[in-house]
Amino acid sequence: ALETDQHTKLKLEAGYADGADAEADQQYSGLEWFQLGQHRIPVDSQLSALIPYRGPQGSFPYVSATDVLTQRVDAKLLENKIVLLGTTAAGLMDLRATPVQNIYAGVETHANMVAGILDNNIKGSPAYTLGAEFLLLVVVGLLLAFMLPTLSPLWATLLTLTSFLGVLLVNLSVWQSGLVLPLASLLVMITLIYVTNMSYGFFVESRGKRQLAGLFGQYVPPELVDEMAKNPEVISMEGESREMTVLFSDVRGFTTISEELDPKQLTQLMNEFLTPMTQVIHQGRGTIDKYMGDAIMAFWGAPLLDADHAKHALQAALGMIAALGKLQQDFAAKGWPPINIGVGLNTGLMTVGNMGSEFRMAYTVMGDAVNLGSRLESLTKNYGVHIIVSEFTKAQVPDFVYRELDAVRVKGKDKPVTIFEPVCEEVQLDEVTKENLARYHEALRLYRGQYWDKAELQFYELQKIEPQRALYTMYINRIAHFKENPPDSTWDSVFNFETK
Repeated sequence: ALETDQHTKLKLEAGYADGADAEADQQYSGLEWFQLGQHRIPVDSQLSALIPYRGPQGSFPYVSATDVLTQRVDAKLLENKIVLLGTTAAGLMDLRATPVQNIYAGVETHANMVAGILDNNIKGSPAYTLGAEFLLLVVVGLLLAFMLPTLSPLWATLLTLTSFLGVLLVNLSVWQSGLVLPLASLLVMITLIYVTNMSYGFFVESRGKRQLAGLFGQYVPPELVDEMAKNPEVISMEGESREMTVLFSDVRGFTTISEELDPKQLTQLMNEFLTPMTQVIHQGRGTIDKYMGDAIMAFWGAPLLDADHAKHALQAALGMIAALGKLQQDFAAKGWPPINIGVGLNTGLMTVGNMGSEFRMAYTVMGDAVNLGSRLESLTKNYGVHIIVSEFTKAQVPDFVYRELDAVRVKGKDKPVTIFEPVCEEVQLDEVTKENLARYHEALRLYRGQYWDKAELQFYELQKIEPQRALYTMYINRIAHFKENPPDSTWDSVFNFETK
């Protein structure tokens, strides 16, 4: 017996030649097909078959029963054909909803089924396809669940699209082999895993970035905040000891400048000065510690580790001096007084972290190395140079050329330190500068050897070449002092500074 239900599946009810009763139906729960002559009809666990629709209603020719009865139909039209007798009028209630059309004649549903049997075109959906579907859900689901969180958004999207394509290809291959494998559940699962992962990643990453921006946004550039967001576990606000490089800069003669300007102009001047200086520091991956009136304190090596912290700090210092030249022109055009700065750099072990009181905290650095950096900035005006670096910073950046300025003991420290002025990178050194540096270092050697006359002569010669360099004048004055007041045998050529 053949009949169609509202789900457009053909149900085959089996009869038994041996006279078995209806309870024997339970034996058919594992059937995969019925054999009808030479034709195999695949069925599912409910003994239903999937109907292979050819298209919308009218895919098969219709002949009016009235025309047959009145013999107005050519007999050859029906010769050797399977004819199904049915109704198509709406009032006779034999219209069905099908996947290809909302209102579909029930008789044509039977025609599609018969055609599918004759063409061996009925796809099977045996019970084990549920197991295959479950296996695919588990395998694909676990793959995406573990892989997507580890990938960038681009790669996660590519993996999801690849999974979509793979599932479609597998389903199509199974379809062509004659089986129907559920597809919607897999596609929905892949979509949900992707959307969930992207949503979670977006909100968590956004929250992490907001937290990092709140903690470090006032100190470091946005680029470093993005880097920190990728590895937030390496960032800590707790105090720790690191080798870092600190920079101090200060405006020379700021008191005089402030007296020449009204408060509004002075505020505008400082804003226009601090902005490009800060940009240079940020471009060099530096962290702004604080602004102290006209002074800037910055450091390299935290919160992100930086193996080249000394080099980046030195490049930033040179960049600040270069930016100062442009500012001088702008200030002069506005009628403002000229501005000049001194920069001190030191490298060493420092304590870095969030420090302060229960009322106010600040991410900052502390230690002897920090204090020395501050002292070096103050010495720039004594030696008439823009930048002074310690021997420790120089050792970290050997590919630069330096002018040795002096060996000094700064206030508060007993151990002397050798200080240098960075000249340029080695690849940028020209012959004239190289020759002048060699003559200067020879004069410095003579000075330390107490060959006063020879050293004085060398410094005078250098002064003729570079009359604007106050360093030569300073040594000429020292030599004149030592000629009149020769040092004792304990003299080590180290100059002691008693003020900050």
